[in-house]
Amino acid sequence: MVAKRYPLPLSGMRLVLASSSPRRAAILRAAGYDFEIRPSGTDEWPYPGGDPGEYTRSLAEAKAAEAGDGVGEVVVGADTVVVIDGSVLGKPGDPDEAAAMLRRLSGRTHEVVTGVAVRDGTGLRSGHARTRLTLRALEEGEIRLYVATGEPLDKAGAYAYQGAAARFVTRVEGDADTVIGLPMALLRELLPPELRR
Repeated sequence: MVAKRYPLPLSGMRLVLASSSPRRAAILRAAGYDFEIRPSGTDEWPYPGGDPGEYTRSLAEAKAAEAGDGVGEVVVGADTVVVIDGSVLGKPGDPDEAAAMLRRLSGRTHEVVTGVAVRDGTGLRSGHARTRLTLRALEEGEIRLYVATGEPLDKAGAYAYQGAAARFVTRVEGDADTVIGLPMALLRELLPPELRR
């Protein structure tokens, strides 16, 4: 994929988003950043167990490292998962899996975890953020209609908080940016001082 370019920061350091997610790009752009989009080719490995925060942080680190060496640039990687009953839900593999995920989340509170990593000339820094989110009880017909839109198929947990699934959400406890995929408060902590806004 050809990298999409935006005007670079005045500091002279290139800011690179190692993601093809339009949602992450929109968050970064809304925060006032100029950046280049350079999607990572990292293959996401299955959840091995343990702390989901460490899992997302490790994936974010791999994405940031794969997308650039950090020389003369600041590379941002991120990864998001949904956690319920100790299980990690990533992106569904097909419509049936998406529907099964939505049935599992229906009427319940779950956790969304996003790992963020920043690589630059000084090294690699990373962390993760967590937000709790509750969906109302969903009818089977609603699930089928929503899955048929195709929106759930490239979203962790099979729903887009900022999309058509917003009508399913009854409560958010924490930062909505974490749910969408790029917690800005955490990212600002990880960025070099000259790029914090």
